[in-house]
Amino acid sequence: MKIYDISQEVFGCNVYPGDPSPKKIPQLRISNGDVCNLTAFEMCAHNGTHVDAPFHFIDGQETIDQVPLDKFIGYAYVAERTGFLGREDAIGILEEAKNFDPKSADMILVKGNVTVTTEAAKVFAEAGIKLYGNESQTVGPLEAPMEVHHIMLGAKIVLLEGIRLSEIPAGSYLLNAAPINLGGTDGAPCRAVLIEN
Repeated sequence: MKIYDISQEVFGCNVYPGDPSPKKIPQLRISNGDVCNLTAFEMCAHNGTHVDAPFHFIDGQETIDQVPLDKFIGYAYVAERTGFLGREDAIGILEEAKNFDPKSADMILVKGNVTVTTEAAKVFAEAGIKLYGNESQTVGPLEAPMEVHHIMLGAKIVLLEGIRLSEIPAGSYLLNAAPINLGGTDGAPCRAVLIEN
């Protein structure tokens, strides 16, 4: 069994412009005569590799602890694209996934420098996928991500952002992107891994 870690290391991770960066805060150190090493930390729920809950952009919708775990764990298809992901691209990715392994078509991960357009977001929403992931720190355009988030989160699609897929061949994998159980929050960091089928 081969396991691929597709997560960023938290303290050196990419941070969405304007979000606070993670901070490591040493509390106890054996080298200082303390009984153990103990570290506290501060971070934004959307630093590094993380998942978005519907509450991130839609008040009154599910928070991260209310999203069923089967939205984060299951078979996923890794596709490769670059640039703006349009309607035809999204349709093509879904077809690829269904042809490669139908059970992986509910969770789509896109390798490459990709920006989801509103047209692609609508295709994924209409298809009823459970999860969409990409390497960028946001799914939509960096300067205006709201509309794409509204479409996808409004369709109850979990967004997995900030993953690392450069070493991952296209194909079907078992994904585990379960988030930290942060009650009442709009998102949470996760240690996302892919397991070869």
